[in-house]
Amino acid sequence: MKQILQKYRHAWVLLYVFLYIPWFFYLERTVTSHYHIIHVALDDYIPFNEYFIIPYLFWFLYVAGTVMYFFFKDKHDFYRLCAFLFTGMTISLIICTFYPNGTDFRPAVDPDKNIFCALVAMIQRADTCTNVLPSIHVYNSIGVHISIMNSERLSQKRWLHRASFFAMTAICLSTVFLKQHSVIDGLASITMAYCLYDVIYGRVYESSRRRAAEKVAES
Repeated sequence: MKQILQKYRHAWVLLYVFLYIPWFFYLERTVTSHYHIIHVALDDYIPFNEYFIIPYLFWFLYVAGTVMYFFFKDKHDFYRLCAFLFTGMTISLIICTFYPNGTDFRPAVDPDKNIFCALVAMIQRADTCTNVLPSIHVYNSIGVHISIMNSERLSQKRWLHRASFFAMTAICLSTVFLKQHSVIDGLASITMAYCLYDVIYGRVYESSRRRAAEKVAES
């Protein structure tokens, strides 16, 4: 047991859920009126399509599965992925706390039409049309794809890179075709991912890693 605890002591990072979940549901309960509407003209040209519920729900497996894979297989990539995801999720909560927001174009869905509409109706009951900017669905999908593309362990898995890109793209599109998010929500998530990429995976990260290696060599 001691060896297992020592091997997987990086699990402490997952305690973040005890911060995120209560904060998220607090916003869901309290942001019910007098919020800023996120809506642009392009949203009205995107048709509702219930079949996009498939990639929308696949998001849960895509994100959780990748986090668990790195948890067991590569602690370094696990830390980087969690840093990317949890930083963006916290920024999103802060934005929604100080800038309450929501959409006004969610359609009424007949759950008796087909199984896909029934699933959309279920999601609509569980998730309000508030706290949408930026989209966590979009941001986390981008983060997971970035982690897969930057993993040395997965660097030779070209088929996985292509599959991940397809999954990420389908999930991002699902948020607007299901009318869960505005195009603006997705663009805000892309911008946030772009800004945080340098810190966690890009030039800032590589620069800090080189400096740390130089200090070790000098000592």
